[in-house]
Amino acid sequence: MGTERITIFDTTLRDGEQSPGCSMNLDEKLQMARQLELLGVDVIEAGFPVASEDDFAAVQAIARECRKPIIAALCRAIPRDIERAWEALREAAHPRIHTFLATSDIHLSYKLQKTRAEALVMIREGVGLAKSLCQDVEFSAEDATRSDWDYLVEVFTVAIEAGATVLNVPDTVGYTVPDEYGRLITHLKAKVPGIDGVTISVHCHNDLGLAVANSLAAITAGARQVECTVNGIGERAGNAALEEVVMALSVRRDAMPFATGVNQEAIYRTSQTLANITGNEVQPNKAIVGRNAFAHESGIHQHGMLSHRSTYEIMTPESVGVRQTNLVLGKHSGRHALAKRFEELGYPLGRVELDKAYKLFTKLSDQKKEIFDEDLLAIVRDGLTHIPETYKLRAVQATAGTSMFATALVTLATEEGETTETALGDGPVNAVFAAVDKLTGLSGRLLDFRVHAITGGADAVGEVFVQVEFDGVAHGGKGASTDIVEASVRAYLNATNKVLFARRTPVPAALETRC
Repeated sequence: MGTERITIFDTTLRDGEQSPGCSMNLDEKLQMARQLELLGVDVIEAGFPVASEDDFAAVQAIARECRKPIIAALCRAIPRDIERAWEALREAAHPRIHTFLATSDIHLSYKLQKTRAEALVMIREGVGLAKSLCQDVEFSAEDATRSDWDYLVEVFTVAIEAGATVLNVPDTVGYTVPDEYGRLITHLKAKVPGIDGVTISVHCHNDLGLAVANSLAAITAGARQVECTVNGIGERAGNAALEEVVMALSVRRDAMPFATGVNQEAIYRTSQTLANITGNEVQPNKAIVGRNAFAHESGIHQHGMLSHRSTYEIMTPESVGVRQTNLVLGKHSGRHALAKRFEELGYPLGRVELDKAYKLFTKLSDQKKEIFDEDLLAIVRDGLTHIPETYKLRAVQATAGTSMFATALVTLATEEGETTETALGDGPVNAVFAAVDKLTGLSGRLLDFRVHAITGGADAVGEVFVQVEFDGVAHGGKGASTDIVEASVRAYLNATNKVLFARRTPVPAALETRC
């Protein structure tokens, strides 16, 4: 059997962004889209244009800038959604309208209040309208794996007749299992007239931890497009992880003779880019991109590795872009060396960004003897944020002890000048957060607080990630410093600036978007 090509459809910027704490602003979405283009994905689903002005602007900007991949926009199978999607996609080199409608009886009855016959009319009219605007049209049958199989045959027959070029069979709630999913794909291939002339796509959620396994089973049964996200982010338990699908096909080509166009050596960089943008750290034992994915602690494993790497590694770290050595920089390193290292890490900096990074680098190099890659990534995460800084940290001081309340003094700067506040807390971090709330007039509820040393030694840089809820909406923040209290207040302030930025650009209530 020859090697067939699998289309990699990345929905990090649409389904992935719906994951709590993973929202991105326009600049962050553009940064991620550029990295996805470098990664070599075939399709970037850039957003859901009718949901908000922000989503529309992001899809439009990505369509204008990313010229190699197909740029897709999601829309419900109703005219205003479809027309808005096309308006955002109009300038794309390779546009795709991705329209969907639920097809399970559960969704038809309780969510849409539609009969099966009414849904078929909506599909025919929706796909037909999309086709009149754009040659490349994908139709998704939401909750397909809980839909009646014979009804799905009718649904996809109508979609093909109306002009669909891609048919997506989503496991919207992560309900199916590999054998069953494979049989569903086989059933559709056998029963839907004209299906050989279109691409069968799959979109799997990970509620039972089977998203990647289900995707691979569907490929074996005849699907040729996989919808996935970097690091597996997405609603609830997430989506099929792009890196796992791609590397499973690469490592086990003997069992699954399929290829992708993904640049595998850019996988780790892409994973880190997303983690840096969202502040959601990759779990250590995450397949392919977790920091333990190529770590060996057991004596037996170490002995085997020293004898031959293949004893305990089925792929090399280098194959996914994990570097084995770090260029150590110090206070005497110049701008050229710094710029080159940032470029190698996947962050080519312009003059303004490099100037800012160099100032942060020299400040850090006065605090510690050696600067490692992890330190540089922390500079990118904390110092080169694209969120407008309504409030900037000028000074922080905190005291604490075993027999006293913690006290904090924080000075923040705005365009109007500097202001200082003090606060008490049950610890120094709690106290500085309370002082920030006094200065900004906001009241945040801390949902998650994580800290780790990203380099070794007593002078290690500490990196803090927070999730803070403001008026029922969670925002992530990140900060780094050799002082853990300073890193904490920087992370909290980053989240605060995000909510202020979001409030300056109000959007309608979120529309339901599922696949």
